[in-house]
Amino acid sequence: MGAAPTLGLLVIGAGPAGLGVAIAAARAGLEYEVVEKAALVNSIYRFPRGMTFFTTPELLELGNLPFVSPYAKPTREEALQYYRRVADTHRLALSLGERVESIERESGVFALTTAVEHPGGDPLRKTRRSRNVVVATGTFDQPNVLGIPGEDLPHVSHYFDEPHACHRRRVVVVGGSNSAAEAALALFRAGAFVTLVHRRERLSGSIKYWVRPDIENRIVENAITARFETQLVRIGPGLVEVEGPEGREEIPADAVFLLTGYHPDTALLERAGVRVDARTLEPEHDPQTLETNVPGLFVAGAMVAGADGNRVFIENGRFHGTTVVKAILARGKSRS
Repeated sequence: MGAAPTLGLLVIGAGPAGLGVAIAAARAGLEYEVVEKAALVNSIYRFPRGMTFFTTPELLELGNLPFVSPYAKPTREEALQYYRRVADTHRLALSLGERVESIERESGVFALTTAVEHPGGDPLRKTRRSRNVVVATGTFDQPNVLGIPGEDLPHVSHYFDEPHACHRRRVVVVGGSNSAAEAALALFRAGAFVTLVHRRERLSGSIKYWVRPDIENRIVENAITARFETQLVRIGPGLVEVEGPEGREEIPADAVFLLTGYHPDTALLERAGVRVDARTLEPEHDPQTLETNVPGLFVAGAMVAGADGNRVFIENGRFHGTTVVKAILARGKSRS
């Protein structure tokens, strides 16, 4: 068998931004492939069950495919169904369950090595070659850790799924933004005894407008206990130790959710030669083309913004594919 052909574009990440790049590439006639380490739109898949988006269905659309919902704000389940339909309608070239281990560039061509894990055996590795690469891996796989003792205990999680298992249990939720507020409310309504711990003096101003009065009213009536200007210093079996305005104290906790945000994993980019700001985690790139300092290597989606997750959402990241493909085509014309 001969060597696999060199593609026009390889996309790393099958979230909405990566799918948008794939659709733009297909429309432009570029031979492409999307490589994803987990499931299609894996970040959305890992959102809490029953979660409602902040935005309207039409602002989540890709490839001119209507997102029809009976609700003003679509749910996680509707979004998963929609993006499956996007992938199938556009017959997108997807390889799921493959983790990209390295990106190497030589003589203007990138070589991507991927690995597929197999229980009880060595990973199956494969190499693909492409003239251009887009990294659209998002931020949801990299939680902001607190770096405190006990953070790795089995009853501690940086993700919230659904509340049933916490019925009649004592739960501590750490954070003050949407994910923490929604988790605290879901847990309370499932019969958990919830304490919300936040290091600032008030909840974030970015909380969804229909969630804010709900969480604030539950705090006022002491249905949810809130500890503001308070930080966790230690997690132990059945408790957390916090430090706040009244000093240090212990709070009973059968489960702990550390919902303190996420950040991009820039290691793959840095190993490929992309310069990344150590403070903001933003990859060096041209904002007009989204091309990094490594020619032919682009970023898309939340990766563009680094640690500032409030700059890029599905609503604007879905257009990055058009920007990237336009830059690739323009370079091709300039060389012809």
